[in-house]
Amino acid sequence: MMRVALLLLFTTLGLSGFSQNTEPTYWEVFQQSFGGYASHVWREITFQTEPVYVNYFWLLIVLSLAVWLLEIAFPWRKNQAVIRKDFWLDAFYMFFNFYIFTFMITGFYALIGLIATKVGYTTDAIAIINVKEMPKWLGLLIFFILNDFVQWFTHVLLHRYNFLWRFHKVHHSVEQMGFAAHLRYHWMENILYKPLKTLVVLLLVGGEPADAFVIHFLAITIGHLNHANLGWDYGPLKYILNNPKMHIWHHAHDMPEGKKYGINFGISLSIWDYIFRTNYIPSDGRDIQLGFPGLKKFPKDFFGQLIYGFRKKEADEVSD
Repeated sequence: MMRVALLLLFTTLGLSGFSQNTEPTYWEVFQQSFGGYASHVWREITFQTEPVYVNYFWLLIVLSLAVWLLEIAFPWRKNQAVIRKDFWLDAFYMFFNFYIFTFMITGFYALIGLIATKVGYTTDAIAIINVKEMPKWLGLLIFFILNDFVQWFTHVLLHRYNFLWRFHKVHHSVEQMGFAAHLRYHWMENILYKPLKTLVVLLLVGGEPADAFVIHFLAITIGHLNHANLGWDYGPLKYILNNPKMHIWHHAHDMPEGKKYGINFGISLSIWDYIFRTNYIPSDGRDIQLGFPGLKKFPKDFFGQLIYGFRKKEADEVSD
């Protein structure tokens, strides 16, 4: 069973250079994982994924173009340029966070997978709810709700604690909102988001259910729309789904009295903000100033933003 699990791991990573009679070293797994991930991305780019529709690379591009066309056809802030301020910076962030950063850390994921396999770890052994035994639609729904709540809670932490906020400022440095701002965030957020989200999901449901890609793509779609230049709130569904008119206030330059750590933390679902009373929508927010106090001193380029959170704390918390 151990050897079968290892072979499955290596097949997933594209580690085809190992003999079935020998187990690779940790260093070999670490090295080979990069080639495996690069091969996987290349298969996405060249439409070789199985099934073909499980292709995040082209789905991300098609989704982005579709939401951008909606912005062009139904602009909420009509004085905002089609190619708004920092449009190309945000577009680069999309691919950096989805692909370049993932490539950089894929070796560490491979090592974690190998260690888990060696100690005989199985997700079903610790799961409180086994979504894999449920009807597919119910398992996906439960996974979506739990996954979103963990992200909402983590998002609150990013605003509540200064050492996390310094990295999260990258996302809030957006001055003109558009769909691509959704994925402008510092890679350090992945260091907090992913382990916490993965741990909770493993403990509660034993891991991702089959076809979890549907949920991930749905979340990306909602996130793109939340940041788009669209004046939508989805009517009665606004109390369940996050929406552009709600999320614009999350990016407001000035927080309301008594809410200095932020408002409207919802990722895909708005219901958590209504439950925990972190919701705030005093008006449509179309023309409010975005950012945070001290934004004028915040780096405007990718590399400046990349190292900002690691710098010694300076007098950058002052007002503009």
